[in-house]
Amino acid sequence: MNSNGIRRMSCQALQVLVPILLLAACSGLSAPKAVSQNIYLLEAVPAIQAAPVKRDLVLAISVPRALPGFDTTQMAYVQQPYELNYFVTSRWADTPARMLEPLITQTLVKTENFRAVVQASGAIPADVRLDIELVRLQQDFKTRPSRMQLTLRAQLIDVRGRRLLAAQQFDETETASSEDAYGGVAAANRLLQRVLGRLAEFCVSASVHDLQSEANRP
Repeated sequence: MNSNGIRRMSCQALQVLVPILLLAACSGLSAPKAVSQNIYLLEAVPAIQAAPVKRDLVLAISVPRALPGFDTTQMAYVQQPYELNYFVTSRWADTPARMLEPLITQTLVKTENFRAVVQASGAIPADVRLDIELVRLQQDFKTRPSRMQLTLRAQLIDVRGRRLLAAQQFDETETASSEDAYGGVAAANRLLQRVLGRLAEFCVSASVHDLQSEANRP
């Protein structure tokens, strides 16, 4: 056999062997492992005493909004000023703002101060509307032990009169029991219980008496 024939056979053999070697090499590689996620809830509801007077008012609750950086299921933390970071393997079950809406509704229903507590997006006409803005919900690692920080801004609106009745900002911190995401979640639910209680007091006290007469007007 001449040298040209030998070279042709060698090339053909390589064409067969290369795919086999590549397949063997690839089969030895393990598939990348999916990173498991820890999913957490906000579910604190405070113990509320019924208000002494029940007003004939319908309170509507708007869907809470969140400032940039917090309108996400990612769990935020800070290690230095002006820099927002997020945990890699831990997240909220939904955005904190959306998880707040049913908790606020349950809390205000417990006050028994209003004829009804409804969603602002519903068909039932309301006398008063509560607007909520989540300013921040973050775990602060600039101190040890770390602290959970929650800030809410609330506005109570006279729907018929189209006027602002009252506004208040609720700013609370709670020391985390451990230096991880779970410690922050537990602290968030503890401080949220306090904030919801203060929010209920705000709504009840801000529903001034002239709203009752507004609601009864034809």
